[in-house]
Amino acid sequence: MWLSLLSGLIGGAAFLFALYRWVIPTAMQYHGGLALLWHDTRTSRPQRLLKAVQRKAAVVDPQSVITAIDHKHREWAMNVGDENGSIPDSVVNEVSPVTVLELGTYCGVITLEFNPDYSAIARQVIRCGGSSSGAWISRLKEHFGVQAFDLVFLDHWKDRYLPDTKPLEECGLIQKGIVMLADNVICPGTPDYLEYVRNSSRYNSHYYRSHLEYTKAENGLEKSAFLGY
Repeated sequence: MWLSLLSGLIGGAAFLFALYRWVIPTAMQYHGGLALLWHDTRTSRPQRLLKAVQRKAAVVDPQSVITAIDHKHREWAMNVGDENGSIPDSVVNEVSPVTVLELGTYCGVITLEFNPDYSAIARQVIRCGGSSSGAWISRLKEHFGVQAFDLVFLDHWKDRYLPDTKPLEECGLIQKGIVMLADNVICPGTPDYLEYVRNSSRYNSHYYRSHLEYTKAENGLEKSAFLGY
């Protein structure tokens, strides 16, 4: 009886190990929703990401920081990712922006700022938290003298993409020629934002097909050039 029980326990453990080690990770590669659900049950990913960077990255070496984060991809994190990161790079090279607004920084993967004045402003903007993003967008002109942005990168809560775009328009922070770049428009998805920019005569939009970070599940970024009022 004991031998039979032990055999059953070993078989069950082997099944669970195979499920955890191969079946679930493989399924997550092709199903974005499952990947988000599975990894959202874990805690302290940013702290673990930071430790990986501190352990593997060289000091004052941005590329080594990005490489260390990409090597941490076995534990999914919501940074832009290695594949998706080339898209913002190409847009930045195309636009050559002077003033950039990023909504959603997570662990600071693409928020590496070496200009001390810009860093000080960024810290003040972050401290403006405590109210909704739409509430402080209108303060940017008043507090920091920002007249308009050349590039806006949306990568925060997906249900805030559209509500935060409209105040930017109303305050005149979005002017003719600026580019809006929105991440994760398929998974988790931003249907209201996509409907707005794709159907508005104010925007000329282009979809960059990609994948959810470190998986094979479809995702993408939406680039929308503002044509004016």
